[in-house]
Amino acid sequence: MQSNRALSSSNKKNLLICLDAFDTLFTPKEPISVTYAQSAFRHGLPTSGEENANKIMKSFKSAFKGEAQRNPNYGRSSGMGAERWWSNVINHTFQPFIEPKEKVPRALITELYHKFATKEAYCLYPDVKDFFSELRKYRKSRPTKLIQWPYEKIIVGIITNSDNRVPGILQSFGLEVAPRHVGTTTKTDADCDTEKDIEFVVMSYDVGHEKPDCRIFDAATQERAETWRLREALRGR
Repeated sequence: MQSNRALSSSNKKNLLICLDAFDTLFTPKEPISVTYAQSAFRHGLPTSGEENANKIMKSFKSAFKGEAQRNPNYGRSSGMGAERWWSNVINHTFQPFIEPKEKVPRALITELYHKFATKEAYCLYPDVKDFFSELRKYRKSRPTKLIQWPYEKIIVGIITNSDNRVPGILQSFGLEVAPRHVGTTTKTDADCDTEKDIEFVVMSYDVGHEKPDCRIFDAATQERAETWRLREALRGR
């Protein structure tokens, strides 16, 4: 019996779970066009009503597509950065609602960019909090009533075609997100001495390639390996 238990323990494997973020963990509270219309109306643009919201949605899709063609990957490839990229999208979205010599209010552009950087514009799907809560229990005293997995370690990572606001959005919902993402290094032992809900975030913005390009998944594999390496190093101190 002792040898069987030892064999079972030695055969335990690690599990890597990679999830998308947008429309997997969180989603807009209301249609993007409605949020845009309401914010614009508060800033003096004639955008009230369902008809204008529909018009905004059409304009938004066109603006998004055009900006993505001119400056791929949320502006990272051209060095303009995500905030300026989204500023261009928002500005072009509202052009049909202003006079030729008018400008879209800068305060509106700033408001929308930052609103979609936190939970203010989003909601978690109903089962997300329960999922991470159960994983926390599993890490402390495996197995649990709901999770009977035989894994020694579980790491959750994010792989998403998105800009660099994703970690902040997840943190605003109370999830613990490690600072690791492509292009950064862990600054201190404190960054990795406790298991987080999400151990790393791989964004197309950082990698330079979007799913389904295999290079974004290769980046996730590297982040997973580095996360486990740091865990083992700290365990051996």
